[in-house]
Amino acid sequence: MTNTPPEHHEYFMGIAMAVRRRANCLGNRVGAIIVIDRRIVATGYNGTPENMENCLDGGCHRCANRDKYLSGTGYDLCICVHAEQNALLAAARFGIPVANAVLYSTMRPCFGCTKELLQAKISAVYFLHDWSHPDTDKQAEYARLQARFPNGIKRIDLDDPDAIWAVSALRAKGKGPVDETGHQA
Repeated sequence: MTNTPPEHHEYFMGIAMAVRRRANCLGNRVGAIIVIDRRIVATGYNGTPENMENCLDGGCHRCANRDKYLSGTGYDLCICVHAEQNALLAAARFGIPVANAVLYSTMRPCFGCTKELLQAKISAVYFLHDWSHPDTDKQAEYARLQARFPNGIKRIDLDDPDAIWAVSALRAKGKGPVDETGHQA
């Protein structure tokens, strides 16, 4: 029996999915990696800033009161740092330039992260789960902004055995509660 290595997009997304396991958020749990010349240079997952109480422990007001905020809103009150932001910040912390790099994220980047990725000169984004701005009036601007990645933004079709644990919209559809390990409670 031959063991065929995964195609590089599947390989990198699989690593982003592994990074996601560290996410500590009551909303979407996201992992992201930054790749240059097919080498991982930074990783990030979403959660509160270092040395602050985690979301799962009540550290974030927005996450603790999710019923008061529509998806994609209230980020100015949220203390969580998104996975894509954490990957960019990790690269910056260690002096790694990311211009022309590729980002792999388990979730399509939000409006804010898209702006930051463009400003950092990320050339392409690959994502696993889709996200769209909840306000249809703003969706066109979101799409226009995401079209600015020189090498595009593309969804990778890959099985995600932890999707219910990771994607808040799937949890909300009545698929049942999951514990922090990603299994049905």
